[in-house]
Amino acid sequence: MARMTLAVHPQLYSIHSFSPDSELVPEVFRQPMFFIGKTKDELSVVVPAELQLDSLEEESDWRCLEVLGPLGFSMTGILASVSGILAEAKISIFAISTFDTDYILVKKDKLQQAIQALKKTNYQIIHYQA
Repeated sequence: MARMTLAVHPQLYSIHSFSPDSELVPEVFRQPMFFIGKTKDELSVVVPAELQLDSLEEESDWRCLEVLGPLGFSMTGILASVSGILAEAKISIFAISTFDTDYILVKKDKLQQAIQALKKTNYQIIHYQA
């Protein structure tokens, strides 16, 4: 497999939990990047930390690593590889997949440790500018 590149986003993100029937404020949809996941039990929202939301629970201080894509559906094991490396380093993640690529969120105080673990296993890490 070719050497994979991950890009570190400069922003801090927050992960919010809502009841599944909650309505989101329009500001969520105006963010440069956001993720929404809904099941019968919950509504989860990831937004830049500057946006304050009135959620049931909030986990703040997350940084984002983007697997540079597009990856294509024929490419397998990328998220498993990254999450396995970070699990071995005892780093918790919040993973998000889109049509084109994967995003891995790690707590900001674990970012440098995550970068070092990934570099040791031949991942290339670049930094997006703010």
